[in-house]
Amino acid sequence: MKTWKLTPQKESIERLVECYWYLEKEANDTSESYPKLYPDPSSHLIITNSKQKYNYNGQVQETGGCHWIYPYQNTYTIDHSEPFRILGIKFKIGALYSLPIISNKDQLNSVIAVDINKIIQLEELSLIGLLDKAAKEPESTRDFLNSKLQFMIHNSRDDKHSRLVSRVLNILPQTSIRKVGEQLHLSQRTVERSFTRVTHLTMKQCQSMLRLEQVLDFIYKQKIENINWSDLASQFEFSDQPHFIRSLKNAIGKTPNEYSKHQDLAIDVYGNFEIE
Repeated sequence: MKTWKLTPQKESIERLVECYWYLEKEANDTSESYPKLYPDPSSHLIITNSKQKYNYNGQVQETGGCHWIYPYQNTYTIDHSEPFRILGIKFKIGALYSLPIISNKDQLNSVIAVDINKIIQLEELSLIGLLDKAAKEPESTRDFLNSKLQFMIHNSRDDKHSRLVSRVLNILPQTSIRKVGEQLHLSQRTVERSFTRVTHLTMKQCQSMLRLEQVLDFIYKQKIENINWSDLASQFEFSDQPHFIRSLKNAIGKTPNEYSKHQDLAIDVYGNFEIE
């Protein structure tokens, strides 16, 4: 298995792109064939071989190839039973609102096929050539993608709604929803309307997804048999342990005890490979 993750390291690109990542499963890999992706408020552009079919929750795209994973609120089960190579671009929360190539429709809970050349003009590289490059030269791949995304991001929309949401996201993980407007010196209604317009999510939905990510990352870094679930619920500011159990069950379909017996999320299978 090969993995890497890199930030753009270019300020103009980092306005909308969180990171680039690469994942390769080789023929002799015996890891879980059907890992699960937990809910994610971000969007991912998946770059892969045109013959590489993709399958999310049993919905197979027969033609395969490159696609968008739009923000999704429920866990996806993915078919990784065969070897594959994937180059991904993780866009920041709300980035789809700003991108000129994206329709404002179907930006939630959707997986959409895409012609990669309408987004990234490969020109001197074939799709296979780009994947080969990603497998061997992470930094060079990052620089290549930076150059290809530069024009699109330069022409992206930057209005009062996107700027407000950027401010909200800076404080949302650690701020009570009812105090967000107060901290930004704006009415709560104004903040909520802009946030939903840009992200297609409420602030509460987004905050819950961000907190789930923090919880699962924490669990991943621990020995699960040593975790005190009551303490964990308190640490991540759930009202009590039953509330935490319900939240985890709703998000990934498993209680903490069920999850501890069969850790089959993508983070468990492939690791939370750190940004280099």
